[in-house]
Order: sequence, then structure tokens, then C-alpha cells
Amino acid sequence: MSDDQRFGLARTVTLPGPLRLDGGALLSPVDIAYETYGALNADASNAILVCHALTGDQHVASTHPVTGKPGWWTKMVGPGKPVDPERHFIICANVLGSCLGSSGPATVNPATAKPWGMRFPVITIRDMVRAQAMLLDHLGIDRLAAVIGGSMGGMQALSWAATFPERVRAAVVIASAARHSAQNIAFHEVGRQAIMADPNWRGGDYYERGDPPAAGLSVARMAAHITYLSEAGLTAKFGRKLQSREAKTFGFDADFQVESYLRHQGISFVERFDANSYLYITRALDYFDLAEEHGGVLANAFRGSCTRFCLVSFDTDWLYPTRESRTIVHALNAAGAPASFVELTSPFGHDAFLLDSPELNRVVDGFLRAGE
Repeated sequence: MSDDQRFGLARTVTLPGPLRLDGGALLSPVDIAYETYGALNADASNAILVCHALTGDQHVASTHPVTGKPGWWTKMVGPGKPVDPERHFIICANVLGSCLGSSGPATVNPATAKPWGMRFPVITIRDMVRAQAMLLDHLGIDRLAAVIGGSMGGMQALSWAATFPERVRAAVVIASAARHSAQNIAFHEVGRQAIMADPNWRGGDYYERGDPPAAGLSVARMAAHITYLSEAGLTAKFGRKLQSREAKTFGFDADFQVESYLRHQGISFVERFDANSYLYITRALDYFDLAEEHGGVLANAFRGSCTRFCLVSFDTDWLYPTRESRTIVHALNAAGAPASFVELTSPFGHDAFLLDSPELNRVVDGFLRAGE
């Protein structure tokens, strides 16, 4: 196996479409940026699709071209890891609506030869999955050995199993939910309003000026980032410690370390992400309700499914708490679908699935090997 096959091969494909979206629009053509690792075996039975979270991308285990940082899930994907290019053909695609090469508001509308901006059609999680299915058709993959993802990636995994059950042998759903709660919608609306209140947003038409709504996007990221952490984790890491000073300034600079940390998160995020894409993807998350898509009964999404399911939650995750995973498990049981579930202990909140977690690796590795 070549180094390119083992450590990542980046590609972008333009598919003719049309892709019919849940909102009624037809999207054509459809650009999909993706990376692959490993090699497809003779009977194309070892393909694993890794689905990324809201602000993630296709660079799951390779160096990010903008930040220069390692891939976002090198703890899970790589040689000797649970998702291993020596055993699996791994695909990770930038979701529809994002800004790392797949069709979205920042890409060019062929009808106008200008960026789509807010004229890009509103999308759903299921639309993202349909676009990924088009990519798999292009790659000649009829059935996945597994689809795996955390957070929004877990929602995609659920949607894959519900939309294309015949194409998914196994699904790994980590720190996720079958619908977005009112609280989660509320946090997203704060972020969207911060972006749209930035005078540089200009109704989404800021690309040609080269002056994006950086301040609004930074605030949106700061608000969202709080939900990815836990109170215990924040207290342990920062407490009320001051940032590079001996006393409070009695002003509005970043007196506390936690303030400085959030500001850094916001500023660094602006360097790699598009504000309009943030609007579109958060809206797709808010619209996600798998039961609603299947007559209001979540179990209906999985009836007759032959997919094996593995669900994992974290005890300090208050964005997608364990009760959301249990709801999915109950629906899977009601539908007669094979499912395993575990709640892991971590002080890191929702972001625990991205961090070093030997227990998570053991669970995922054991589940995948059981199906090989």
C-alpha cells in the first residue's frame, strides 16, 4: 500500500446531479470534496464512511491545509487505530453546505458565475447523506461496512441507516441525538444572530469584498464552544484564574483565563470557516428530527433494518446527554434492530469523543471487528 493510500488522498469530484433536496430544490451540479485512506478490497466490502461534525471537514486524519494542524480524529483513524487504513477503505467527505470544497454558499453558482451566498438552497442532514450516497455511487461502493460519526456525524450515521438501510452493515453513533432540542436550537439562533448582526455580513454577499463578518462568526463560535465543554472541565482547567495579570483591571479586557480561551477559539475559527456555511449547517442541525421524517415514531426509522448499531454517550455531555442516546436505543429495540450501548465517563463534556479516550477506542474497535 502506498503512503498516499495509507495517509490520505484528497480529491474533489463534480457530479452532474440533480440532487433533490428536502426543501424541494434541485441542486446541479454537486461538488464533493473528500479524502480516502487505505484501499478498497476485491469485493468492495471494507469501506467505512466517517462523518464529521458541524465545523469539521474531510481532513479526518491528514494535515489541515489551512491551519497546518493534524486531522480532527487522529485518535480514532489511522494505522493501528480502530478505523485502520491497513484493514479499511476509509472515506470522509466535506458535507453539503460546508466550505472546504463541497457545494455550499461559498462555492460558485454556475447560473451566475458568482458565489451562491444566501441564494444557496437550505439543506438538511438527510440532504448531506444523499450527497454522500452520490459519492459512493461514483466510487463504486454499493454497501458500507460501517458509517461512523460523533455529534452531527452521528446524526448522519443515523440518517444513513434510516435512508439507505440496505447500504449500511453497521452504524456507530457517538455523542449524538435523533433530533435537535429546543435548547440546542436556541444556542444556534444566538450564533446566527451574531453573524447576521455583523455589518460585514451584508445579507451574505461579502465574498467579493474579502471582508467577512469575522466578529459575528467569532462570537457565534464562542457561544457554541461553551456547549462542547462541561462545567467540571472548565472549572478544573480555568476556575477563576486571571489571565497574565496579578489583579483585575476593572475594565472589559479578558481578565479571566476562560475569557481569553474563548476569544482565542473564536479568532482561530474565523481563519478556517465561512460564516454563511455556519448559518446553513446549524439550520440543518436544527431541522433534524428523525422521528418526524418517519411518521412521528422514531422506531419506524429502523423497522426491518439489518444494520448493527453501536451507540456511545458521555456522562458530562449536556449538549447531547445520555438520555438522547437511550431514546435511540429504545427505538432500535422496538424496531428489533441489533444495538449495543455504553455511557462512558469523561470530564470533557461533548468534546470527549474528539479527545484521547482509550475506552471509546476499545468500544469502537471491538464493535467493528465483530462485524468483519
